[in-house]
Amino acid sequence: MQTTIAPYWRNFIGGQWVDAANGGRIAVEDPATGERIAEIARGEAADVDRAVAEARRCVDSGALSAMRPSARGHLVQEVGRRLRARIDEIAPILTLESGKNLTQARTEIEGSAAYFEYYGGLAAGIEGRYIPLGDGYVDYVVPTPFGVSAQIVPWNFPLEMAARSIAPALAAGNAAVVKSPELDPLAVALLGEICAEVGLPDGAVNVVCGYGHDAGAALTAHPGVDQIVFTGSVETGRKILHAAAERIVPAVVELGGKSAGIVFPDADLDAVTESAKWGIYFNSGQVCSAMSRLLVHRSVKDEVVERIAAMTEGLSMGPGLDENFITPLISAEQLDRVEGYALSGAQQGARAVTGGRRAPGRAGHFMQPTVFTEVTPEMRIAAEEIFGPVLSIIAYDDEEQALAIANGTPFGLAAGLFTADLDRAHRVAHRLEAGQVFVNEWYAGGIETPFGGFKTSGIGREKGQEALGNYYQSKNIGIRRLN
Repeated sequence: MQTTIAPYWRNFIGGQWVDAANGGRIAVEDPATGERIAEIARGEAADVDRAVAEARRCVDSGALSAMRPSARGHLVQEVGRRLRARIDEIAPILTLESGKNLTQARTEIEGSAAYFEYYGGLAAGIEGRYIPLGDGYVDYVVPTPFGVSAQIVPWNFPLEMAARSIAPALAAGNAAVVKSPELDPLAVALLGEICAEVGLPDGAVNVVCGYGHDAGAALTAHPGVDQIVFTGSVETGRKILHAAAERIVPAVVELGGKSAGIVFPDADLDAVTESAKWGIYFNSGQVCSAMSRLLVHRSVKDEVVERIAAMTEGLSMGPGLDENFITPLISAEQLDRVEGYALSGAQQGARAVTGGRRAPGRAGHFMQPTVFTEVTPEMRIAAEEIFGPVLSIIAYDDEEQALAIANGTPFGLAAGLFTADLDRAHRVAHRLEAGQVFVNEWYAGGIETPFGGFKTSGIGREKGQEALGNYYQSKNIGIRRLN
């Protein structure tokens, strides 16, 4: 399949496509070949200043917050409809810049549309309340948007993660400044254009592509920002939380994970195998909530290893445009990182049942899908986030041991278990230290269900009605009547 991408893209600020203030550009490559496919304007501090100023102008004008909530919601929903209408145009672009296959790109676009449709529908439901204080007093609470929402979007699901935070921000009456990922920023740039096309006011959504150390740092420390939303690594999350603390602005951060699935002896092994396919190999393992550890009862361990190894070896590998399941990692740096973890696993005594190295003879950034067994909890591959298609299978003997291993990392983003025993499912789910617990199907849930982490996996929640509360604050108005 062939697709054409414009050779040069600009940032979208104040309803207009604009060049970078200093004229700089960032090269965007196809991870399947390593070849440059486009350039985009490189935003830095001056561009962030302009974007925040446009967002502030939009906020101060009242163009969003004074709008009838149902009318604002209709505009937000229309963004979702436009995304669906342009799916055939956007999907190849997302595939080429991110590496994922066309089916997954289309799923990401549909998921992005669903966020706008969902939160647009909730806009009119943001309500205040009356508090009775007795005769002579009137007291009520007004939900008030923060103002300018700074949003830093990761590269693994760039369009969907942007939609996940832009949609509720707009629904609540905020303007957004989005720092798109420098590795795959093109689809997110189009999202800014679509938001303007539907009639949202200029400055409501501004998209600036740039590197984290300059554009990202300038955005999170900017005095004109009223709220911060970030998805990414723990290391960067700490820096952003420090910046938020310096200015005392609220922040929602979704950080790393090292999620474990527990296989009990009565588990449906077909379901386990299917969950492993999607849990660790979806988007080539570049998922924060990937099932990177599988804790298997010793009585069924050999069969589980055999099943998962056979499934893994049957997965096609190649460019996303050809609809392969295993597609390239996002960059050469990411490939080096993931392969380094796999090599460390072998050095520490784990056994690669299949895979274990980068795919030989390929121009792009391809890592073999890898299954390690004989893994112990203290190994790096079992303790640290890899962010690639590497599964660690760890044997356990009883429920207490499984829980100790599952909870034995600093992370707490997701966890899961596989069992036919409903009592055990509830008991274990309540004891797992994670923001999401999947039972008998990894990734069970949807945009309606709150998502976020315990421990170092983050603060706050995205998705669902719970996330909408991140984007407004309560103002209490108390009146003593004079007559």
